[in-house]
Amino acid sequence: MPLKSLLKTELCFAKQDIVSKKRVLENLASIVSDRLHCENSAVYDALLGREKLGSTGVGNGIAIPHCRLESANHTAVVVLSLNEAIDFDSIDRKPVDLIFALIVPPHECDQHLSTLAKIAEMAQSSETLDKLRAAKTDEELFNTFHSLL
Repeated sequence: MPLKSLLKTELCFAKQDIVSKKRVLENLASIVSDRLHCENSAVYDALLGREKLGSTGVGNGIAIPHCRLESANHTAVVVLSLNEAIDFDSIDRKPVDLIFALIVPPHECDQHLSTLAKIAEMAQSSETLDKLRAAKTDEELFNTFHSLL
């Protein structure tokens, strides 16, 4: 499934006041648990388990937390921008202020990899990142991201 069709207005959150990596993962779990009809703790544990394998902070102020979740009934993509950049143990050691989360059921793993690749590719463009960082509202963040796909 193309990234453009996975992006939903109600899963884009601009200028969030989240102060730590742990809180980001907790917020993501809270956001998607109802949407995917699964336990909040299952989502959090899956995201945390993936982070323990290695940080999903990919550089340039971007993190792409992602996981496979047995209980998920479909894929969810969540986009967050933060008011203040936070430490995310990124590979370039720079703080993160843009988060693109991906939670997928096991049967959609092939699409999962191509979606991750698409997001990582976008993260290489400073112009793209500047546009996303400039979005002040949830709707503006959604529209900007959507227009870049």
